[in-house]
Amino acid sequence: MGAPVTDLERDPDFVRGMRVRREVLGDDRVDGSIARSSDFNRPFFDYLTRSVWGQVWSRETLDRRTRSCITLAILTALGREDEIALHTEVAVRNGLTPEEIAEVLLHSAVYAGVPHARGAMLIAERVLDGLAASADSPPATT
Repeated sequence: MGAPVTDLERDPDFVRGMRVRREVLGDDRVDGSIARSSDFNRPFFDYLTRSVWGQVWSRETLDRRTRSCITLAILTALGREDEIALHTEVAVRNGLTPEEIAEVLLHSAVYAGVPHARGAMLIAERVLDGLAASADSPPATT
């Protein structure tokens, strides 16, 4: 007999949110987040899974590429450099090219301010360079 099903596992927003969260962020990142969760922060992350991923990112009106553009622009406007790196990776997973990401950040400079956009541009470039370097690396041997 397996573990009992929890109320969250019955919640359609949570189930859909976890699926979308894994599709957008990747299993490794989600599994790592779950492993680092605690009794203190678990309710917050459950809420994020239900609302952000299950009720907003799962909507079909905007595709994920568009949502990534909007997210990067808003994070730039808010100066949330800690989230820009994550959402640069998400944008690549959602099909944006480095040129499109740079264009989103350039456009953000006009409306959010050059200092915020400059910081975002530097972070995004660092992330994109890292992704390119890991794509060029030979696979690890076991």
